[in-house]
Amino acid sequence: MSLPGAPWLQRRGRSLWLDGVELEALARAHGTPLYVYSRGAIEAAVAAYAQALAGHPHLLCYAVKANPNLAVLQVLARAGCGFDIVSVGELERVLAAGATAAQVVFSGVGKTRAEMARALEAGVGGFNVESLAELERLDEVARAHGRRAPVSLRVNPDVDARTHPYIATGLRDNKFGIAHAQALAAYRHAAALPGLAVQGVACHIGSQITELGPYLAALDRVLDLVEAVEAEGLALPRLDLGGGLGITYGDETPPAPQALVRALLARLAARGHGGRELLLEPGRSLVGNAGVLLTEVLYLKPGAARNFCIVDAGMNDLLRPAIYGAWMAIEPCTQRAAPAQTWDIVGPVCESGDWLGRERALAVASGDILAVLSAGAYAMSMAGNYNSRPRPAEVLVDAGRADLVRAREPLAALWAGERLLAG
Repeated sequence: MSLPGAPWLQRRGRSLWLDGVELEALARAHGTPLYVYSRGAIEAAVAAYAQALAGHPHLLCYAVKANPNLAVLQVLARAGCGFDIVSVGELERVLAAGATAAQVVFSGVGKTRAEMARALEAGVGGFNVESLAELERLDEVARAHGRRAPVSLRVNPDVDARTHPYIATGLRDNKFGIAHAQALAAYRHAAALPGLAVQGVACHIGSQITELGPYLAALDRVLDLVEAVEAEGLALPRLDLGGGLGITYGDETPPAPQALVRALLARLAARGHGGRELLLEPGRSLVGNAGVLLTEVLYLKPGAARNFCIVDAGMNDLLRPAIYGAWMAIEPCTQRAAPAQTWDIVGPVCESGDWLGRERALAVASGDILAVLSAGAYAMSMAGNYNSRPRPAEVLVDAGRADLVRAREPLAALWAGERLLAG
């Protein structure tokens, strides 16, 4: 069976290796829970998009929310990526990682005045605006700071991305974007605001999308709007089609980035829009299969109805299974020559929803190290401190070299900002 993340993730004999580094040895050296990312896998994913986009005006903006580790951002910046951000914290992260603010796009439905002001001061390349109220707020902030904010309007095309409802963002009942039917009037309004410089249109329909149809349907809706807006004399040279391309967790077969780009460029050309600058905002498809979460088996607890394999990673470390019911492959870092049994892989958090995998056939014993695969995106970025548990360490591996890129959170950090009452 091919492992998600191959060829960077592979078996050598009984041992699991990532980018030339034996994973069990990493767990023993740095402790668990431990996130590990492959630089080679990330760079290869970027190259797949970049090669497909070569020769077309474009900007590939990594969606920082997928994995905001500074070293990961540094690798992406050095590979030529811009960045899609949704908070001032993400802005400061990408700047600290060496990114150029002009290659940053600020998305998100709830930007504050302070965030707008900082982004304008830094010189971000654009704002994706999601409501009329936000348009007016950004105009006000820009004028107060003597700036003109470059804006694209994020349009909600009412297209079903056919993904989990929590990560679908392009339907009319989602909170994101300006309704397609209201977008032309919104552009007229934006063009009249002196603090704004309208530069394009944006669209993002969801995440973990595994087929091309929704992308092309959304593109057609967006191009209909572009043609209507430009017929009134307002140019929209920048076309931001968002991200959301899925990865393989188990049996999914999402299109390759090259196939997505080819389909989008062909549709643009067919409709006479081949010269527009194209922005894409991939996140999961750049880093998802590049990462694993390592966790140690603490106890085996056979039961009358279910067998529980209790590990030291919990829902605070990896939330996707608990919040989305997500299926992620789980592999022993060293295979045992013993019959497999069926186990629920569960964590130590005091919630029945604290599980990483259900009904998995594994040969395991206390002290073994398990790897949760495809954990490079929406994993550590969603980790927290529930049950007063410190967040894991992170390691970046590269052709046999391993660098600790985030130290394990010390216990004292859990209450560093708190204060006891006086007296």
